[in-house]
Amino acid sequence: MSDSNTTLRLLFPQWQGGNNPPYHLGAQLLAWLAPANDGPVEQVDVDAPTDAPLLMENGIVGRAALLRQLDSARAIIERHQPERIAVLGGDCLVDLAPFAYLNQHYQGDLAVLWIDAHPDVMTPHDFEHAHAMVLGNLLGQGDADFTAAVSLPLLPQQVMYAGLQQTTGVETQFIERLGLHAIGPAAMAEGSAPVLDWLKETGARHVAIHLDLDVLDPALFRSVLFAQPDAPAGAFDGVAQGKASMAQVLRLISDVAHAADVVGLGIAEHLPWDAVALKRMLAQLPLLSPPRTTALQAIHSRS
Repeated sequence: MSDSNTTLRLLFPQWQGGNNPPYHLGAQLLAWLAPANDGPVEQVDVDAPTDAPLLMENGIVGRAALLRQLDSARAIIERHQPERIAVLGGDCLVDLAPFAYLNQHYQGDLAVLWIDAHPDVMTPHDFEHAHAMVLGNLLGQGDADFTAAVSLPLLPQQVMYAGLQQTTGVETQFIERLGLHAIGPAAMAEGSAPVLDWLKETGARHVAIHLDLDVLDPALFRSVLFAQPDAPAGAFDGVAQGKASMAQVLRLISDVAHAADVVGLGIAEHLPWDAVALKRMLAQLPLLSPPRTTALQAIHSRS
Protein backbone atom coordinates (compact mmCIF):
# COMPACT_ATOMS: atom_id res chain seq x y z
CA MET A 1 0.00 0.00 0.00
CA SER A 2 1.21 3.54 -0.70
CA ASP A 3 2.23 5.94 2.06
CA SER A 4 0.89 9.39 1.21
CA ASN A 5 3.74 11.05 3.10
CA THR A 6 6.24 9.64 0.59
CA THR A 7 3.96 10.11 -2.43
CA LEU A 8 4.43 13.21 -4.54
CA ARG A 9 1.15 14.23 -6.14
CA LEU A 10 1.92 16.01 -9.38
CA LEU A 11 -0.74 18.07 -11.11
CA PHE A 12 0.35 18.37 -14.73
CA PRO A 13 -2.33 20.06 -16.89
CA GLN A 14 -0.38 19.66 -20.10
CA TRP A 15 -2.44 19.94 -23.28
CA GLN A 16 0.13 20.65 -26.00
CA GLY A 17 1.16 16.99 -26.36
CA GLY A 18 -2.13 16.25 -28.06
CA ASN A 19 -2.83 19.85 -29.06
CA ASN A 20 -6.16 19.57 -27.27
CA PRO A 21 -6.84 22.51 -24.89
CA PRO A 22 -9.58 20.75 -22.83
CA TYR A 23 -6.87 18.53 -21.31
CA HIS A 24 -5.90 21.62 -19.28
CA LEU A 25 -9.29 21.76 -17.56
CA GLY A 26 -9.48 17.98 -17.42
CA ALA A 27 -6.35 17.72 -15.30
CA GLN A 28 -7.57 20.40 -12.91
CA LEU A 29 -10.88 18.58 -12.48
CA LEU A 30 -9.00 15.35 -11.75
CA ALA A 31 -7.12 17.17 -8.99
CA TRP A 32 -10.40 18.46 -7.54
CA LEU A 33 -12.05 15.03 -7.72
CA ALA A 34 -9.14 13.07 -6.27
CA PRO A 35 -9.22 12.23 -2.53
CA ALA A 36 -7.37 14.59 -0.22
CA ASN A 37 -3.82 13.62 0.70
CA ASP A 38 -1.35 14.69 3.37
CA GLY A 39 1.77 14.39 1.24
CA PRO A 40 3.46 16.95 -0.99
CA VAL A 41 1.51 18.39 -3.91
CA GLU A 42 3.13 20.25 -6.79
CA GLN A 43 1.85 21.70 -10.04
CA VAL A 44 3.90 21.85 -13.22
CA ASP A 45 3.74 25.31 -14.75
CA VAL A 46 1.87 24.86 -18.03
CA ASP A 47 1.02 27.62 -20.46
CA ALA A 48 -2.74 28.17 -20.51
CA PRO A 49 -4.46 27.51 -23.84
CA THR A 50 -4.87 30.52 -26.12
CA ASP A 51 -6.26 31.10 -29.58
CA ALA A 52 -2.73 31.16 -31.01
CA PRO A 53 -1.89 27.96 -32.92
CA LEU A 54 0.97 25.79 -31.75
CA LEU A 55 4.00 25.70 -34.01
CA MET A 56 5.33 22.59 -35.70
CA GLU A 57 8.95 22.27 -34.59
CA ASN A 58 11.21 19.45 -35.85
CA GLY A 59 8.21 17.28 -36.56
CA ILE A 60 6.49 17.84 -33.20
CA VAL A 61 3.64 20.25 -32.52
CA GLY A 62 4.36 22.48 -29.51
CA ARG A 63 7.85 21.04 -29.06
CA ALA A 64 9.38 24.01 -27.20
CA ALA A 65 6.57 24.19 -24.64
CA LEU A 66 6.61 20.42 -24.12
CA LEU A 67 10.37 20.35 -23.47
CA ARG A 68 10.11 23.31 -21.10
CA GLN A 69 7.33 21.59 -19.16
CA LEU A 70 9.28 18.32 -19.16
CA ASP A 71 12.25 20.10 -17.59
CA SER A 72 9.96 21.70 -15.01
CA ALA A 73 8.46 18.33 -14.04
CA ARG A 74 11.91 16.78 -13.75
CA ALA A 75 13.10 19.61 -11.50
CA ILE A 76 10.10 19.23 -9.19
CA ILE A 77 10.60 15.48 -8.92
CA GLU A 78 14.34 15.76 -8.30
CA ARG A 79 13.73 18.32 -5.57
CA HIS A 80 11.39 15.97 -3.71
CA GLN A 81 13.14 12.65 -4.45
CA PRO A 82 9.84 10.82 -3.75
CA GLU A 83 9.38 7.10 -3.22
CA ARG A 84 6.09 7.24 -5.15
CA ILE A 85 4.45 9.58 -7.64
CA ALA A 86 0.80 10.11 -8.57
CA VAL A 87 0.31 12.17 -11.72
CA LEU A 88 -2.91 13.92 -12.61
CA GLY A 89 -2.77 14.96 -16.28
CA GLY A 90 -3.06 16.25 -18.98
CA ASP A 91 -2.08 14.36 -22.10
CA CYS A 92 -0.18 11.05 -21.95
CA LEU A 93 3.25 12.70 -22.21
CA VAL A 94 2.91 13.78 -18.56
CA ASP A 95 4.19 10.35 -17.48
CA LEU A 96 7.56 10.69 -19.22
CA ALA A 97 9.47 12.43 -16.41
CA PRO A 98 7.79 10.58 -13.49
CA PHE A 99 8.20 7.07 -14.92
CA ALA A 100 11.77 7.77 -16.05
CA TYR A 101 12.57 8.92 -12.52
CA LEU A 102 10.98 5.86 -10.94
CA ASN A 103 12.90 3.42 -13.14
CA GLN A 104 16.14 5.18 -12.24
CA HIS A 105 15.20 5.46 -8.55
CA TYR A 106 14.47 1.73 -8.28
CA GLN A 107 17.46 0.85 -10.50
CA GLY A 108 15.35 -0.98 -13.05
CA ASP A 109 13.34 -2.92 -10.45
CA LEU A 110 10.14 -1.60 -11.96
CA ALA A 111 7.37 -3.08 -14.06
CA VAL A 112 5.23 -0.70 -16.13
CA LEU A 113 1.60 -1.54 -16.84
CA TRP A 114 0.30 0.61 -19.71
CA ILE A 115 -3.50 0.62 -19.59
CA ASP A 116 -4.38 2.25 -22.87
CA ALA A 117 -6.21 1.66 -26.13
CA HIS A 118 -3.12 2.95 -27.98
CA PRO A 119 0.55 1.93 -27.78
CA ASP A 120 2.15 5.43 -27.60
CA VAL A 121 5.26 4.40 -29.53
CA MET A 122 5.12 6.79 -32.50
CA THR A 123 8.07 8.95 -33.57
CA PRO A 124 8.13 12.37 -35.26
CA HIS A 125 8.58 10.53 -38.55
CA ASP A 126 5.17 8.89 -38.06
CA PHE A 127 3.05 11.45 -36.18
CA GLU A 128 3.22 15.07 -35.06
CA HIS A 129 1.74 14.84 -31.54
CA ALA A 130 4.15 13.86 -28.77
CA HIS A 131 1.53 12.33 -26.48
CA ALA A 132 1.58 9.34 -28.83
CA MET A 133 5.36 8.92 -28.35
CA VAL A 134 5.74 8.69 -24.58
CA LEU A 135 6.20 4.94 -24.07
CA GLY A 136 8.60 4.81 -26.99
CA ASN A 137 10.60 7.56 -25.28
CA LEU A 138 10.64 5.62 -22.00
CA LEU A 139 12.02 2.66 -23.96
CA GLY A 140 14.80 4.90 -25.29
CA GLN A 141 13.26 5.32 -28.75
CA GLY A 142 12.27 8.44 -30.65
CA ASP A 143 13.21 12.11 -30.51
CA ALA A 144 16.61 12.66 -28.90
CA ASP A 145 15.57 15.65 -26.79
CA PHE A 146 12.77 13.68 -25.17
CA THR A 147 14.73 10.46 -24.70
CA ALA A 148 17.48 12.53 -23.06
CA ALA A 149 15.14 12.79 -20.07
CA VAL A 150 15.34 9.00 -19.65
CA SER A 151 18.66 8.16 -18.00
CA LEU A 152 17.76 4.47 -17.63
CA PRO A 153 15.45 3.33 -20.45
CA LEU A 154 12.88 0.65 -19.77
CA LEU A 155 13.63 -2.81 -21.09
CA PRO A 156 10.89 -4.39 -23.25
CA GLN A 157 10.25 -7.13 -20.68
CA GLN A 158 9.41 -4.47 -18.10
CA VAL A 159 6.36 -3.32 -20.07
CA MET A 160 2.89 -4.74 -20.67
CA TYR A 161 -0.19 -3.26 -22.31
CA ALA A 162 -3.74 -3.86 -21.11
CA GLY A 163 -6.75 -2.88 -23.21
CA LEU A 164 -4.68 -2.34 -26.35
CA GLN A 165 -6.75 -2.12 -29.52
CA GLN A 166 -5.77 -2.61 -33.15
CA THR A 167 -2.53 -0.85 -34.06
CA THR A 168 -1.18 0.79 -37.20
CA GLY A 169 1.55 -0.83 -39.28
CA VAL A 170 4.29 1.28 -37.68
CA GLU A 171 2.99 0.55 -34.18
CA THR A 172 2.66 -3.16 -34.87
CA GLN A 173 6.24 -3.33 -36.16
CA PHE A 174 7.53 -1.55 -33.06
CA ILE A 175 5.65 -3.87 -30.69
CA GLU A 176 6.77 -6.99 -32.54
CA ARG A 177 10.37 -5.83 -32.85
CA LEU A 178 10.66 -5.29 -29.10
CA GLY A 179 8.44 -8.23 -28.17
CA LEU A 180 6.20 -6.16 -25.91
CA HIS A 181 3.53 -8.05 -23.96
CA ALA A 182 -0.08 -7.04 -24.57
CA ILE A 183 -3.67 -8.07 -23.97
CA GLY A 184 -6.71 -6.58 -25.64
CA PRO A 185 -9.99 -5.50 -24.08
CA ALA A 186 -11.59 -8.95 -24.33
CA ALA A 187 -8.80 -10.64 -22.36
CA MET A 188 -8.74 -7.75 -19.93
CA ALA A 189 -12.48 -8.20 -19.32
CA GLU A 190 -12.00 -11.88 -18.55
CA GLY A 191 -9.61 -11.34 -15.67
CA SER A 192 -6.22 -10.20 -14.44
CA ALA A 193 -4.33 -13.49 -14.81
CA PRO A 194 -2.28 -12.58 -17.93
CA VAL A 195 -1.07 -9.37 -16.32
CA LEU A 196 -0.31 -11.05 -13.00
CA ASP A 197 1.59 -13.82 -14.79
CA TRP A 198 3.68 -11.23 -16.64
CA LEU A 199 4.30 -9.31 -13.43
CA LYS A 200 5.55 -12.46 -11.75
CA GLU A 201 7.83 -13.20 -14.71
CA THR A 202 9.44 -9.78 -14.46
CA GLY A 203 10.43 -10.41 -10.86
CA ALA A 204 9.86 -6.70 -10.23
CA ARG A 205 8.88 -5.64 -6.75
CA HIS A 206 7.60 -2.25 -7.88
CA VAL A 207 5.11 -1.26 -10.55
CA ALA A 208 4.10 1.98 -12.22
CA ILE A 209 0.67 2.16 -13.86
CA HIS A 210 -0.23 4.45 -16.72
CA LEU A 211 -3.98 4.87 -17.08
CA ASP A 212 -5.13 6.59 -20.22
CA LEU A 213 -8.83 7.17 -19.71
CA ASP A 214 -9.47 6.53 -23.39
CA VAL A 215 -9.17 2.81 -22.59
CA LEU A 216 -12.73 3.24 -21.27
CA ASP A 217 -15.69 2.65 -23.56
CA PRO A 218 -16.98 6.09 -24.65
CA ALA A 219 -20.52 4.73 -24.43
CA LEU A 220 -19.95 4.19 -20.69
CA PHE A 221 -17.69 7.15 -19.86
CA ARG A 222 -18.19 10.31 -21.84
CA SER A 223 -15.16 12.38 -20.80
CA VAL A 224 -12.86 10.97 -23.46
CA LEU A 225 -11.80 12.10 -26.92
CA PHE A 226 -14.16 9.80 -28.80
CA ALA A 227 -17.23 11.19 -27.04
CA GLN A 228 -16.58 14.72 -28.26
CA PRO A 229 -20.13 15.97 -28.89
CA ASP A 230 -19.33 18.42 -31.70
CA ALA A 231 -16.94 16.17 -33.63
CA PRO A 232 -17.81 15.92 -37.32
CA ALA A 233 -19.35 12.66 -38.49
CA GLY A 234 -16.64 10.12 -39.15
CA ALA A 235 -13.95 12.14 -37.36
CA PHE A 236 -12.70 9.08 -35.48
CA ASP A 237 -13.25 6.43 -38.13
CA GLY A 238 -10.38 3.98 -38.12
CA VAL A 239 -9.05 5.18 -34.75
CA ALA A 240 -9.00 2.64 -31.92
CA GLN A 241 -11.52 3.38 -29.18
CA GLY A 242 -11.61 1.94 -25.68
CA LYS A 243 -13.83 -0.96 -24.76
CA ALA A 244 -13.22 -1.34 -21.02
CA SER A 245 -15.48 -0.46 -18.11
CA MET A 246 -14.40 1.33 -14.95
CA ALA A 247 -15.08 -1.84 -12.97
CA GLN A 248 -12.69 -3.83 -15.17
CA VAL A 249 -9.95 -1.21 -14.88
CA LEU A 250 -10.36 -0.94 -11.12
CA ARG A 251 -10.29 -4.71 -10.70
CA LEU A 252 -7.09 -5.01 -12.71
CA ILE A 253 -5.31 -2.23 -10.84
CA SER A 254 -6.46 -3.61 -7.48
CA ASP A 255 -5.16 -7.08 -8.37
CA VAL A 256 -1.81 -5.63 -9.45
CA ALA A 257 -1.60 -3.58 -6.25
CA HIS A 258 -1.98 -6.78 -4.21
CA ALA A 259 0.85 -8.41 -6.16
CA ALA A 260 3.44 -5.62 -6.14
CA ASP A 261 4.19 -2.23 -4.62
CA VAL A 262 2.53 0.46 -6.77
CA VAL A 263 5.01 3.33 -6.82
CA GLY A 264 3.64 5.23 -9.80
CA LEU A 265 0.17 6.06 -11.06
CA GLY A 266 -0.46 8.37 -13.97
CA ILE A 267 -3.97 9.29 -15.04
CA ALA A 268 -4.19 11.03 -18.39
CA GLU A 269 -6.40 12.27 -21.21
CA HIS A 270 -9.45 13.39 -19.23
CA LEU A 271 -11.65 15.41 -21.60
CA PRO A 272 -14.71 16.62 -19.66
CA TRP A 273 -16.79 17.84 -22.57
CA ASP A 274 -19.85 18.81 -20.52
CA ALA A 275 -17.72 20.79 -18.07
CA VAL A 276 -15.98 22.54 -20.97
CA ALA A 277 -19.34 23.54 -22.46
CA LEU A 278 -20.66 24.67 -19.10
CA LYS A 279 -17.53 26.74 -18.42
CA ARG A 280 -18.01 28.54 -21.73
CA MET A 281 -21.66 29.22 -20.96
CA LEU A 282 -20.90 30.54 -17.48
CA ALA A 283 -18.41 32.98 -18.97
CA GLN A 284 -21.25 34.56 -20.97
CA LEU A 285 -23.87 34.87 -18.22
CA PRO A 286 -24.68 38.19 -16.55
CA LEU A 287 -23.27 38.69 -13.04
CA LEU A 288 -20.69 35.95 -13.74
CA SER A 289 -18.92 37.18 -16.86
CA PRO A 290 -16.48 40.11 -16.81
CA PRO A 291 -18.25 43.49 -17.26
CA ARG A 292 -18.48 44.61 -20.86
CA THR A 293 -18.44 48.20 -21.99
CA THR A 294 -21.39 48.98 -24.25
CA ALA A 295 -21.23 51.55 -27.02
CA LEU A 296 -23.40 53.94 -24.99
CA GLN A 297 -21.19 53.52 -21.90
CA ALA A 298 -18.11 54.21 -24.03
CA ILE A 299 -19.63 57.46 -25.29
CA HIS A 300 -20.50 58.59 -21.73
CA SER A 301 -17.02 57.67 -20.49
CA ARG A 302 -15.45 59.96 -23.09
CA SER A 303 -17.77 62.91 -22.37
